[in-house]
Amino acid sequence: MSIPSYAIVIPARFGSSRFPGKMLAPVLDGTPLVLHAWQRACESAASQVIIATDDGRIASVCADAGAEVEMTDAAHPSGTDRIAEVATRRAWDTSQVIVGLQGDEPATPPEWLDVLATNLASHPDADMATLAVAIDNSNDYHDPNRVKLVTDRRGMALYFSRAPIPWRRDASDDSDVPEALLHVGLYAYRRSFLSDYESMPSAQLEQEEKLEQLRALYEGRRIHVGMVRGQSQGVDHPDDLADAEQALRALHDRGTQHT
Repeated sequence: MSIPSYAIVIPARFGSSRFPGKMLAPVLDGTPLVLHAWQRACESAASQVIIATDDGRIASVCADAGAEVEMTDAAHPSGTDRIAEVATRRAWDTSQVIVGLQGDEPATPPEWLDVLATNLASHPDADMATLAVAIDNSNDYHDPNRVKLVTDRRGMALYFSRAPIPWRRDASDDSDVPEALLHVGLYAYRRSFLSDYESMPSAQLEQEEKLEQLRALYEGRRIHVGMVRGQSQGVDHPDDLADAEQALRALHDRGTQHT
């Protein structure tokens, strides 16, 4: 299936409990974190890339770099809510496919964004699409900052959790990791779903796990999960910047980075 026409929206808020102002943190060559994510989006096949922020400092930096920017409500509880506001403001058609790329995912391979859009377009019974990689070590499996997921046999998500799932009841020791999947925090949506999402109340599961995708599952919506290899190396803490730089260098070495 060919890559469908799609847009990318990059939610980029200034506030962060673990790393305030991280979107403007300089990475690799001094470029702000969010602009690395924007560059990855521009390397994809998307027809439009928009940065959605709630902060004038981020908006100014991004506009100066040539990015298209939308100012959005600071009260949004999630990136999906921020993307939904942009979709409404732009009056996109209900069939429009939109990929959300977090501004703190600077080393996301551009082809993953194309895969997301294509996967959603090829699964008409799914409301959203996302990605996962296989877990191959105990640290990722037990780390609450690394989101795990389980799917049905068709690749539709059953649950996402910060807890280690699935839990092998008869594991011999902590190094005995079952066949588990690590969530890659990227999503593709249909515009029609985002219209519904805006009116969905936050679910208790979402509040407990702090995972916005659980709102959709709680409402009975379907999320397709595609498998990829590698990791995009998100930034949650200042200590993550060094790993992000290493991931960006790896992208440069394989000839996909244009900066």
